[in-house]
Amino acid sequence: MSDLVELASQLVAIESINPDIVAGGSGELELARFVAAWCERAGLEMTLTELAPGRANVVGIARGSGGGRSLMLNAHMDTVGVAGMTDPFVPRLEGGRLYGRGAQDMKGSLAACMLVTAEAGRRGLRGDVVLTAVADEEFASIGTEVVAASMSADAAIVTEPTEMRVAVAHRGFVHLEVEVHGRAAHGSRPDLGIDAIAKAGRVLVGIEELDIRLRSGATHAYLGTGSVHASLIEGGQEFSSYPARCLLQAERRTVPGESRELAESELGEIVTRAGVGDPDFRANVRAPISREPFEIARDTAIVEVVMRHGAAVIGTTPEVVGVPFWADSALLAEAGIPTVLFGPSGEGLHSEVEWVDVASLEQCREIYLAVALELCA
Repeated sequence: MSDLVELASQLVAIESINPDIVAGGSGELELARFVAAWCERAGLEMTLTELAPGRANVVGIARGSGGGRSLMLNAHMDTVGVAGMTDPFVPRLEGGRLYGRGAQDMKGSLAACMLVTAEAGRRGLRGDVVLTAVADEEFASIGTEVVAASMSADAAIVTEPTEMRVAVAHRGFVHLEVEVHGRAAHGSRPDLGIDAIAKAGRVLVGIEELDIRLRSGATHAYLGTGSVHASLIEGGQEFSSYPARCLLQAERRTVPGESRELAESELGEIVTRAGVGDPDFRANVRAPISREPFEIARDTAIVEVVMRHGAAVIGTTPEVVGVPFWADSALLAEAGIPTVLFGPSGEGLHSEVEWVDVASLEQCREIYLAVALELCA
C-alpha cells in the first residue's frame, strides 16, 4: 500500500458526515484534528479553526522563502450520509479501487493535497503552497467562505473528482421558495375554505413550463442550459380540512450569465400569472440560498499549467469540460483567485457504493506537485 492510499484510508475511516444534511452527523472536527496533527508532524504551518460546534477548517502552509507565486490546494472534509452502505468507514482496497464513504468525494484528493504540500515544504520553494481542508462544501460552504474572506493565492486547484478532466466551468444554483396562502375550514364548508395546495398546482405547472423553455434555449459552451425543478412540497393539516398553507421549494440551476435576481424574477412572473383572475390567490416568493456559477478562461495561466503537466503525466492532453455540480471554486474565483477544478476518477458520489481509482489518484498527486513546482519555484 502506497503512502497515498494509506493516508486516504485513514481519512475515510474517520466519519465526517455533514450534520446539516444528515441529523446526527459528526461534522468535520475529528477529521480536522487528524489533518492538523498530520500537518504539524510534516513541519507545515498549521491553523485549525472551529467554525461552529463540530465544524472546522484546517489550513496547512508550506511557507516559501519569498518572491515566488502561491498555490492553494482545496479539498473538503465533509461527506454526505451513508444510508444503504455496508461498512462505509472501513476502507477497502480491491482491484485498484479504494472503497468507502468519501473515498472519491473527496478524501482521496485531500490525501494527495496533504502529501504534495508536505513535499513542497521539503523542496524549499520560493512561493507558498497552501492546503485548505474545509468544512461544509456539501451544504453551505461555510469553510471556503472563511478561506476566501481571509486568504489569497495566485492560483488554486479545487480537487473535486473530475475524472482526470480539467474543469473550467460549473453551474450555480438558487434555492427558491413559494408560500401559497389559503384559508383553513372544515372539508364540508367549501364556501369558507381556500385550498392552498390546489392553488400551488398552478405554480408547479409554471415551473415545468419554465424548465422546458430553459432547456430549449441558448446553450453555454461547457454547461448546456440552465434548468429548474420542484424539490419539496408541504401543506395541509388533516384529511378533512382545507389547507391554509402550501410551501413549495424549487431549485434553479444557473449557467454563467444567469443570476439569483433572474431566477427570482422568473418565479415571480409564474406566481403573478397563477393569480390572474383569482382574487383569493396569495403567495410570497423567496430565494434564501444561492451560489453563483463558475467559469475561468481556457487560456488562464493555471489552466494552461494543469493542462501541460496533466498531459505529461497521463500521456494525453486532458479534456477541458464543465461539470454539472456546484463547487467551492466559485467562491475562490469570486474572491479573485484564478481557480480550476481537477481531480481523480471513480464512481459512486452520494451513492451506496463509492470508490476512487487509485492509479488516477496517484497521477493527481504527481500533477499537483508538478504544478506547485512550476508556479512556486
